[in-house]
Amino acid sequence: MKITILGSGTSTGVPMVGCGCRVCRSDDPRDKRTRCSLLVETAGRHILVDTSTDLRQQAIRHRLPRIDAVLFTHPHADHVHGIDDLRGFHFIHKEIVPCYGSRETMAALTRNFSYIFKGMESEGYAPLLEAHVVSQPFPLFDKTIIPVPLDHGSSKATGYRIDNFAYLSDCSGIPATSRELLYGLEILVVDALRYTPHITHFNIEAALRTVEELKPVRAIFTHLTMKSPAPTRNGSPRESSWPMTEWS
Repeated sequence: MKITILGSGTSTGVPMVGCGCRVCRSDDPRDKRTRCSLLVETAGRHILVDTSTDLRQQAIRHRLPRIDAVLFTHPHADHVHGIDDLRGFHFIHKEIVPCYGSRETMAALTRNFSYIFKGMESEGYAPLLEAHVVSQPFPLFDKTIIPVPLDHGSSKATGYRIDNFAYLSDCSGIPATSRELLYGLEILVVDALRYTPHITHFNIEAALRTVEELKPVRAIFTHLTMKSPAPTRNGSPRESSWPMTEWS
C-alpha cells in the first residue's frame, strides 16, 4: 500500500489569496500547500480521500491515471468542492465510482451535487459517483476500511484507518470509542491547524498530546495554516510557518 498526501493546507490553502504575510510571500516550496486530500494506492487501485478544492491541480501534479473509489471525511467546502474534477476521469474510463461517508456527509453531497450522483441527461452530464453510507468497517478492494468518528467543533467528521495507517484530517476531539480504533499505528496523519486554540481543529499542542497518547511509530501533521503566533524564548509571539513538505 502506498499513501500520498496530495494536500496538507488549511481551508484557504497556502499562500492565501490577498495575504501579504512572510509565509504567503515565501518562495520556499514548503510554504506552498494545497487543500487537504489523500491518495491510497493498493492492489492496482486508487482510493481518493476527499475531493479537495485543488483536486485538478493535485491530480495533474501527481499524474493520477484514474480514481477507483472516494472516501469522504465530511462535507465542508475545502474537502468536497473539487468533486466536479472527477468528470475528467469519467470521460476516459466511463465508470461510475463508489464513494463512502457518514449518513450526514452523503446526504449533504447528494443534495448539493445531485448531478454528480444522478446525472443530468438534458445537459450531457453522466452520473460520476455512487453513494454508500458507512459507519462500520467495510471491505474495499483488498483492504478493510475502518471509519473513525471524530468531533469537528459542533459537527462531526470521519477519519479512516487502513491496516496500520490512520488519517484524521479535521478534528477537535476524538471520542473514547474512536481512540480504541487508533492504537498500534505505524503512521498517523493528524490535524494540527496552528499554535493557538481553534474551536473546530486540533492546535499543535492538542495534536502532540494525541500523538503521545496513541504512540504511532510516525506522526505527520496536516491541515496547516500559513501563520500563527509561535512562542519565542522570551515568550513573545512570532510569525511562523511549518517547514514540512507534502509527503508520499
